[in-house]
Order: sequence, then C-alpha cells, then structure tokens
Amino acid sequence: MNIANVALARYATKEFDADKKIPQELFEQIKILLRCSPSSVNSQPWHFVIAETEEAKTRFSKATQNTFASNKVKVTDASHVILFCAKTQIDDNYIKHILETEENDGRFSTPESKELVNAGRTRFVNMHRYDLKDAQHWMEKQLYLNMGTILLGAGALGIDAVPIEGFDTKAMNEELGLLEQGYTAVVMAALGYRKKTDFNAELPKSRLSEEEIFTVLP
Repeated sequence: MNIANVALARYATKEFDADKKIPQELFEQIKILLRCSPSSVNSQPWHFVIAETEEAKTRFSKATQNTFASNKVKVTDASHVILFCAKTQIDDNYIKHILETEENDGRFSTPESKELVNAGRTRFVNMHRYDLKDAQHWMEKQLYLNMGTILLGAGALGIDAVPIEGFDTKAMNEELGLLEQGYTAVVMAALGYRKKTDFNAELPKSRLSEEEIFTVLP
C-alpha cells in the first residue's frame, strides 16, 4: 500500500449511499483504530458513541437542526456515525485507572518504571489542570488526533468518511445524557460509501503548495 495515494484519494464525502453498509469485519478494524489512536501521555480522555441503526442515527440527527440542517442527511444516510466525546474532567482516580490498566497489559518491567511513568503523566496532567487551566481544551485536542487516524484509516479500507463539527453539542449531550456520564460531545465522523451524485468526489484536490507550507531547516 502507498499511504500517500490514500491521502490523495480520500475526501470529505458530501453524499452517502444509504443502501450501502460497511461490513462488520471492516468496522471492527475502525474500532481498533479508535482504541489504538495516540494521545498525550496515553491519557485516552475519550468515549465513542456509535450509531449504526436507523433509530440511533435518527437520535444523532436531532442535533443537526436549524443552523446545522445541511448535515442531517450525512448522518442519516451514512452507514455508521461515530460521536467523539471528551471527558469533562481528568482526576487522580482516572490517572490511577490508566496506570493500573497499563500494568495489567504488561507495560512495566519494574516497579521503578511504573512510578517513573506515573510521575511524568501526573506532572503533565497537573500542568494542564492547575497551571495552564486548559485541561478541557487539552483533552478535546486528543480527539482530533484520533479523528485523523480514523479518516486516513477509513480511506485505506476503502471507506468514505466526513468529519462533522456542525451540530448542536448541547442538544447531543442532552439527547444521550452525556454530561451525567462525565463526557461531552465534541465532533462526529460519518462513514459509509459515496453516492454517485456526490459532487465532491469529482473535484480536484486543492492544497497549498509545498513551498508555502514546508520549511526544511539546514
């Protein structure tokens, strides 16, 4: 596989064929990408709500009203829609939970290595919690690392996709009771297969030139 060709071929799908569904074995690979995406200090401050039934996608579409009405059909016609949710806080108990999970997965060869990882992670998390006071924004940025993994991975699997920020996050939080669970909606990704009438599929890709965006230091 030439990964550059995947990047050149994928695009933001505007119309999905509602009759085409992603095979379950392919979507299982998408789920692995969601779990294994990188995050700062392996914080994984996320939760994913997946809509694949018509009923579930209809619930998601309730957040695409009024200003966001143009995105409703992307949600309802897609095969699967993933809602990326961020934790609303990252506390000491959660840091301990990550550490215990890593230990159970065999990440630490010695007690000293475990303590070293814990000290580094705690220091970095506390910097965002107490010094910079941007912990929520920092956690949400981790979701966009994950989104990039999903968009490229979907393209490699021959699945079309589009990221969707245009929805009412408050309405989505209320519909799914997310705040009560300690999460907040941030962004969605709709996945499926393009419709033949999708105009964006035929347009040439347009990006700024290498000369403008790259600086190669001597």
